[in-house]
Amino acid sequence: MLNLEKYKNKKVAIYGMGLTGNSAAKTFKKLGSKVYCWDDNLNARKKIKYLNLKIDKFWLKKNFIDFILVSPGIDINKCRIKKFLNKNLDKIITDIDLFFELNKSSLIISITGTNGKSTTCKIIEKILKTANYKVKTVGNIGNPILSFNLNKKKRKFVYILEISSYQLEYSKLFRSKHAAILNISPDHLERHKNIKNYIKVKSRIFLAQSKSDYSYINFSNKYSNVIKKIFKKNKLKSKLTLVKKLNANFILNKINNEYFKSKGNLENLFFAYKIAKNLKINDKIIIKALNKFKGLPHRQEVVFKNKNLICINDSKATSFDASIQSLSNYNKIYWIVGGLPKYKDYYNLKNFKNKIIKAYIIGKKTLFFEKKIKKNIPYTISYNIKNALDHISNDLNLNSIVKSTILLSPAAASFDQFSNFEHRGNYFRQQVAKKFKREFNV
Repeated sequence: MLNLEKYKNKKVAIYGMGLTGNSAAKTFKKLGSKVYCWDDNLNARKKIKYLNLKIDKFWLKKNFIDFILVSPGIDINKCRIKKFLNKNLDKIITDIDLFFELNKSSLIISITGTNGKSTTCKIIEKILKTANYKVKTVGNIGNPILSFNLNKKKRKFVYILEISSYQLEYSKLFRSKHAAILNISPDHLERHKNIKNYIKVKSRIFLAQSKSDYSYINFSNKYSNVIKKIFKKNKLKSKLTLVKKLNANFILNKINNEYFKSKGNLENLFFAYKIAKNLKINDKIIIKALNKFKGLPHRQEVVFKNKNLICINDSKATSFDASIQSLSNYNKIYWIVGGLPKYKDYYNLKNFKNKIIKAYIIGKKTLFFEKKIKKNIPYTISYNIKNALDHISNDLNLNSIVKSTILLSPAAASFDQFSNFEHRGNYFRQQVAKKFKREFNV
């Protein structure tokens, strides 16, 4: 039995039974709580029965529940039981709150921001493992943070957490020794309403910290002034570390890794470097780790390359701001773009006119992307990735002396045609292998 008495014999409601909800329910049961589960989706409720968990319309019983854990993907202002949840805000906790309570004695590093979170977590993980730390990287990057086996013998781990704005929004208890906001650009505005609210939620990762903790931020970001005002109003307690390119520029001369030549990956590296230095890790160990680091799939991933052509899988780019990094890094680009655009996402292609040869629009929102693109660059409406690669193949000069780039960087979510960005990226990789390896006789 886990030692956290405050939840023993308490009635805990879990609303939303996806991966996070299931892992939370199992954890509360181990804590001796009485767990009551609900999901608005019928199929999800059917799965609950097989997990030996109780399905219950807990919101219909007055003063019945002691604690409520809401799945991060649920907006409490738009869900079925919004009146109940808003009346009981003081009872809501999050998965990261419970994680913190269970791991207060562990070193916790948390990373948030709009772009680059997963990559930064993995860079830090590589450095720490090279320095012989015992490390677990959890959160949005893979398995839910409560999904690992909590009954194992206690070992001193460093936990690296990728944290979303959804998790931070209702958090009351979570705190980490090292916390970073990598960057800010408009995202999830359909939930947070406007950029200021989005930034306020992100900034919560700092405001719970104490004087012995470290916070990391790059104030050269477009929205830095909003964060500065939040800091001023709430009196930041932690030790603030400003992350600038110049701070770690010298180390680049010692790194022999193509991965760190792109602007976005450099920003991720500088945050990881600053955190590593505050952990007193030697430069030689950091350099060794960085030289061995390999990027994550679907993030400017090279899936085909020869003297004439390079094919890049950047399926994780689900907003235009995320696509800017890859559009900046390559030339002679045949750009596959499209899907479900993010709410209030801003597209500005003026700086990329000379880099993009042509765009190939995919997905169900072709009219949206056509309006954004037509004044700046030539385009073809391809509707899907397979057609796009066929159209590119017809347009490409395979004998060109200057190397061309086929770039899947959709600047949009994938759910209109794929289950997630990984599914989209894997499909692109398969189609590239079929088409271009055959055409080049590889």
